[in-house]
Amino acid sequence: MSTSGPGVTRQTGWIPYAALLVLFWGVWGAFSSQPTSRYGYPDGMVYVIWAFTMLIPAFFALRGTTFDRRGIAARYGLVVGLTGAGGQLLLFKALTMGPAYIIFPIVALSPAITVLMALFALRERLSRLTAVGVVLALVAIVLFSVSSGDSDASTGPYLLLAALVCVAWGVQAFYMRKAATVGVNDATTFGWMTVSGLVLVPVALVMSGGLPTQFPWEAPALTAGTQVLNAVGALFLVMAMSRGRASVVAPVTNAMAPVLTIVLSLIVYRTLPSGFQTAGILLALVGSSVMVYTSEKRGEDAGAAVELPQDVAARQRSTDGGSTPVG
Repeated sequence: MSTSGPGVTRQTGWIPYAALLVLFWGVWGAFSSQPTSRYGYPDGMVYVIWAFTMLIPAFFALRGTTFDRRGIAARYGLVVGLTGAGGQLLLFKALTMGPAYIIFPIVALSPAITVLMALFALRERLSRLTAVGVVLALVAIVLFSVSSGDSDASTGPYLLLAALVCVAWGVQAFYMRKAATVGVNDATTFGWMTVSGLVLVPVALVMSGGLPTQFPWEAPALTAGTQVLNAVGALFLVMAMSRGRASVVAPVTNAMAPVLTIVLSLIVYRTLPSGFQTAGILLALVGSSVMVYTSEKRGEDAGAAVELPQDVAARQRSTDGGSTPVG
């Protein structure tokens, strides 16, 4: 865990944290549907339990770390938290109104929102080879979400909800990176994410029609076991975003996690990937490999560190003559 705060740059590379994110979210993806498929556990309760599991990684993240009490840290943290948790609630609502095979490909485009915002707002630069990798990863993400369906439903209010989820999650990832550029440490951002998720618990309960009591204890226990993987993965996402370019980290992590999910599903459930998923696996592997290779080649594993204004000024003074006033 980085304990960096205002005026401290990140020197650790993003790749190890992205790999841990892929591991946790990949395993979570393979088993996340079990509470619903086995016990019919409502999605709203899945959200509630997920919100409380966020407390576990938050405890370890905040232990021994100074919580950033600046107003800008709170603003960015709340934006990150509310867009993430709010998007999750909107997704649950959309899935009750429309087919998943239409909704998920729309939501899957959220990394494209992050990439565009990073390129224009943060002025991140991509080499041609990296840009090719980003495009391949984005296409792979959509392919993972595409599934066949015999319904001709193509219009409805759920399309607007799906688009809002896409934008919300794209904005969330961008502001994770934005918070890092102003020196907000990872623990603070994740702390605000946890608070935001808990704040929306009453909304989820209302959407679920209250607290259900007819389910066996195995249903919430299994939900907690799977959702803690989701929560820990979210922490690694914050850590990866604070160290790497948002325009690279978002496509890589969102493309590679489904690859692990599909592999585990093949092993555990003996479920063969569809043609779309097979193509997605290939594109994800190629695109992510290209981006990781170019990041390593350009030294972004260390160079992706946040260079704050005071660091820039110090570097400029040293290059202008090295006469820095003391005191």
